[in-house]
Formats: sequence, C-alpha cells, structure tokens
Amino acid sequence: MKVLLTGGAGFIGRNLVEAYLNRGDEVVVVDIKAAHTEFEWLSDCIVYGVDIRDVAFIEIVKKEKPDLINHHAAQIDVQSAIKDPIKDASINILGTINVLEACRAVPGCRLIYPSSAAIYGTPEYLGVDELHPIRPLSMYGISKYNPEEYIRTYANLYGIRYTIFRYANVYGQYQDPKGEGGVICVLMNSALKKDSFTIFGDGEQTRDFVHVADITAANLLASDESFNDVFNISTGKATSLLETIQLMEEVAGFELEKQIKDERKGDIKHSYLTNHKALAQMGLDTTNRY
Repeated sequence: MKVLLTGGAGFIGRNLVEAYLNRGDEVVVVDIKAAHTEFEWLSDCIVYGVDIRDVAFIEIVKKEKPDLINHHAAQIDVQSAIKDPIKDASINILGTINVLEACRAVPGCRLIYPSSAAIYGTPEYLGVDELHPIRPLSMYGISKYNPEEYIRTYANLYGIRYTIFRYANVYGQYQDPKGEGGVICVLMNSALKKDSFTIFGDGEQTRDFVHVADITAANLLASDESFNDVFNISTGKATSLLETIQLMEEVAGFELEKQIKDERKGDIKHSYLTNHKALAQMGLDTTNRY
C-alpha cells in the first residue's frame, strides 16, 4: 500500500513512519519542517518539505497517487491557538480542506484524520464517549472539530472514505518536551535534568494518558479498512497530575522541585474518554497495555 503521511517529521508521525515501513508499505511524507532539515527516520521515504495549505500539495498527491492520506500535520498547542487563532485555523481548518481537495483529485484515495479530546470541552459526564456534546473551550478545540464536519460532508458529496480519531493525551517514544511535549514527556525531562517542574493549578486535574503504540495500532487498523466513523483512542482511565508526578518521583528516586502557577485559560479540569467503540468496531484494546 502507498501511504502519504502529512506531519511525518513530528512525534506521532515518526512512530507511524516506522510502523508503515516495518510492514512493507511505501511511504510518502509531506512536512514543512523537512524543507530545511533532514530527518534520519525519513531516509527510506519520499519526502516533500511543503506546506499542506499550498497548491503544490495537491499536485504532489496527484503525482504520487497514494491509496491513503494519513493527515497528522497540525497546529497542536492550545495556548498557541489562543495567542494566534488565525494561524491555528489556517493550519488546522484550511489545511485539512486542502487535504480533502487532494483526496478528491485521486479517485479511491482514503483519509485518516486525528481529532482531539479538546473538542468535548468540560465534560458533562465521565467517561466521555463519542456521543458527548461538542463544546470546545479553546480555539484549538474548535479548529480540530471543524474539519470533522468537512470530512463528513466531503464523504457524502464525493464518496471519500475516512476514519476520524479523537485522541486522548498521547505520550511515548520520540516525544519532544520542547516541541510537542505532553505533560509526561515534560515531567520525565525535568526528572532527567533535575529541573523544576511547573504545576498549573492545584495538580488535581486528571487526564487520560494513552501510549503512542496504541495510537499507531489504531492507525494501522484504519489504514487497512476505512470505517467512515469517529472513534475515541484512549485508555478509559483518569490519572491526576499529582499521581503522575508521584510515579515519576518513585522511578527517579528523588522528589522533584515544583513551581506552582495559576491555571491556564482553555485547560479542562477533569477528562477521560471511553474506548468501548474502538474495541467493539475496530478490535482495538487499549486497556492496561502500558
């Protein structure tokens, strides 16, 4: 199978590149970060350092004729979206529309789109399932949900087959604490360097931490079969920040220095997603794997 992966130079993208190559797929990567930097894990891929918003992206897709576009290029930071909502919307919304137009240009090309738990906003109930109301608290949540509606509309109008994932908080190998760093990555980096760790709020906030290996497994399943549906990819468990810090301190063997700051705008206090639908319809079991 020929896969065109946007965002292949990123954290999840790198894991997906390895997984696709390991099973013998042909991989084409489109990532603006590759325009001026070579990434060693992309050496066995065809690589284009092009912005997904450019007209050139559609021409690349026409040339490569992939069976699947796995669209992981995105603006991923909640605080950056609040500071610059125009850039956030341009990348996440207009960029995805351009990806959909590229899908249209290659008959039979299918799509994987990663959305986010941020679209749900403050949960009305826990665990949050796929039928939960969509009430994002941040521009980022809006810009991740809006493409879902575009995808469903393109599917209805043009027959594009797709799978949409709503990721919980992803962690794992290749995550960068300075770039796409989630809290576990940042916490581990603080422990390794014996730097202070910043807690925003009281530390009682809970998240659903899902390992990138489960994210990769979900993407491989959806690469082989498009489900024309949306799925939470999560563990179905809530873990508090304080619990996470305690576990890290036990592993490190010392107590971390901590800084306490005010809660950040757009952050949700408590959240975890159900994973029942992905298990029932995709056969993906993400419970207690990591």
